[in-house]
Amino acid sequence: MAKSPTIFVYNGSNRRGQVVKGEISAMSIVEAKNQLRRQGISAKKVKKLAKPLLGGGESIKPVDIALLSRQIATMLSAGVSLIQAIEMVASGHANRKMRELLTEIGASVSAGNPLAATLRQHPDYFDDLYCDLVETGEQSGALETIYDRIALYKEKAEALKSKIKKAMFYPIAVIVVAFIVTTILLIFVVPQFEEIFSGFGAELPAFTQFVLGISRGMQDYGLIIGGVIIAAGILFAKAHKNSLKLRDSVDKKILKIPVIGDILSKASVARFTRTLSTTFAAGVPLMGALDSAAGAAGNAVYRDAILFVKKEVSGGIPMNVGMRSTGVFPEMVVQMIAIGEEAGAVDEMLSKIATIYEAEVDDMVDGLTSLLEPMIMAVLGVVIGGLIVAMYLPIFEMGNVV
Repeated sequence: MAKSPTIFVYNGSNRRGQVVKGEISAMSIVEAKNQLRRQGISAKKVKKLAKPLLGGGESIKPVDIALLSRQIATMLSAGVSLIQAIEMVASGHANRKMRELLTEIGASVSAGNPLAATLRQHPDYFDDLYCDLVETGEQSGALETIYDRIALYKEKAEALKSKIKKAMFYPIAVIVVAFIVTTILLIFVVPQFEEIFSGFGAELPAFTQFVLGISRGMQDYGLIIGGVIIAAGILFAKAHKNSLKLRDSVDKKILKIPVIGDILSKASVARFTRTLSTTFAAGVPLMGALDSAAGAAGNAVYRDAILFVKKEVSGGIPMNVGMRSTGVFPEMVVQMIAIGEEAGAVDEMLSKIATIYEAEVDDMVDGLTSLLEPMIMAVLGVVIGGLIVAMYLPIFEMGNVV
């Protein structure tokens, strides 16, 4: 694996004798000094940039790559050269890691290396689909057009991802809020009532005894239970990361969850059609485009279905026939692709399908949000109300006796 460059800070003077200082990316301090000398800067001091004491600094997020793609597309369409575009974005970027990345990319492209080959050296930020599209643009001499499509694709992908996160947030929020409130009541509030009940000298209602038992269990074993839950979560996360079989199983089961499963299914269809439309329109061969779409589907069920379609297409079967055979894709999608294949406009039809399903995901997320807002209040009301009833039930029964 190639060593990544280091950021050095320097101060010195330029050819006019003016004092200058700044940062430069290089593989070593010797290379940094040589770069400065070629720029006409006489460096008095060059040292490695000190890392922050806390944390690992800023990170590069997918949304940053989407914004970068749009900036480069805009500059290329305005007639700015690729190297100038990269340098301009790098110089004005607020994220230090992004500046380092762009500086390295700009240096590599300036040295005569293809942009796609340079981007492949950073797979954490630029996936195979991104690099394949850039390579297609470089080979066809239409990098400006391709980058506009890349930017549109990344923007749509990030918007869809944001909607999915929004859809998943509310159910999790309900569970977390209810758990926290219930835990606080059981550990801190219920014991106060238990002290009061101890002086009653009468048998407590079964519901009250049940709640008091849970409270004692939380007080005695709460830390152990919490530790077990956290440990189980960590172990599951590691197993999910390392086991393809477990990830596939989770993907299949999550699609069966009411409402959430429908949203994720439509999102996978939207990702599939958007990816295939972008790659197909860019001139990527259909087999390669289907591979990219399978990787971008975001769910094992749709990934396997797309790979099956690829196998069918490679055998001479029309894509719509292969899709219908999987039983995964909605009939409307299959019919629209069939029309697109007959008319020779598959990429346009795929783009229309993606737009339709992205809009449906947006509407379903908004509907889920509206549905869950009252549900949050109802769940909290039942939980808190149940605890209050359990605590006051003995008092009510004593009043009836009197």
